[in-house]
Amino acid sequence: MLTKFLSISMGLLSSLFGGSSKSRSPQPRAHSAQPEASYIVHFSDTEIRCDCPDGSVERVAWDDLQAVIVHTTAAGPALPDVFWILAGTSTGCVIPHGATGDAELLKRLQQLPGFDNEAFIRSMSSTDDQKFLCWQRTT
Repeated sequence: MLTKFLSISMGLLSSLFGGSSKSRSPQPRAHSAQPEASYIVHFSDTEIRCDCPDGSVERVAWDDLQAVIVHTTAAGPALPDVFWILAGTSTGCVIPHGATGDAELLKRLQQLPGFDNEAFIRSMSSTDDQKFLCWQRTT
C-alpha cells in the first residue's frame, strides 16, 4: 500500500500549485511570494490535515500513518522543490516545505519514535530528485 500511495502522490505533485487561496485559520503568511505558504497544515491528536489553495483537503490519521518521507526535486529555487509525504495505508498528505504550519508539524513529527533527524538534515541539502525516509512504522 505504501508503494501505491507513493506512486499516486508523485502524480499529485504536478497539480499541487494551482487555484486561488481561500481564507482559513491559521492564515497563510502575509505577503509571501512563495506559493507553498498558501497550503495550511493543521494537526491534532488524531490527524494531520493540509488545506490546499484549490479548496481540496488531504489528511491522514496518526493511527494510520505508516511513513514520513521527504521528497526533494531539482525544480528549485524557482519552484517548490521539497515536499513532505505522509503516507498512510489508504490516505495521506503531500505537503510542500514552507507551507503555513510546517515548522510546528516538523516538531511534532520529530516526536515519533525513531524519527531519523539525520535523514531530514540530508534532505535539506539535496538538490536532486531523491526521497529520504525519515520515519516508518514498525510492526
